[in-house]
Amino acid sequence: MQEDLDFIIDDTEDSMKKAINHLESEIVKIRAGKVSPNMLDGITVDYYDAPTPIGQVANITVQDARTLTIQPWEKKMLAQIDRAIMGANIGVTPQNDGVQIRLFMPPLTEERRKELFKKASGEGEQAKVAIRNIRRDGIEQIKKLQKDGLSEDIAKGSEKTIQEITDKYIALVEKHLAAKEKEMMTI
Repeated sequence: MQEDLDFIIDDTEDSMKKAINHLESEIVKIRAGKVSPNMLDGITVDYYDAPTPIGQVANITVQDARTLTIQPWEKKMLAQIDRAIMGANIGVTPQNDGVQIRLFMPPLTEERRKELFKKASGEGEQAKVAIRNIRRDGIEQIKKLQKDGLSEDIAKGSEKTIQEITDKYIALVEKHLAAKEKEMMTI
């Protein structure tokens, strides 16, 4: 029984870590004041009939705080990368000079910063919901063990442990959102 309990608690914490990792990967894509190559994560181009991330067919560099340069390894990929960025609707028009593509990020207005923070907050809320669902599943598994003969005291203690883990990860979500808000609101 104790092995089952330990497995449930470890599995619950691992799932919560995955929810935090997903949150981190999503909010890094939301542009704050400066550009980042991560903004292009998730954008794929057709490379020899296979959808391939831009980072695997080109060199992406940050030229300055507002300029991203994309240098494809094969010149024929320029047009495809250009189309993929336009299709991704990241709010920037690519500038193709025949050798490389430049993305010039306009400065963010106060209104746009608030809009982007709402998006980040939405991602944070989704992470919290996921963490709470993971907690619920863990507690349900403990209750099943209790029906199979686990003592009530041990079950309650395990539920308390899962709640403490949940509180820790919810606080981590809040910490990530506060850091993102600070990053977005500083000009």
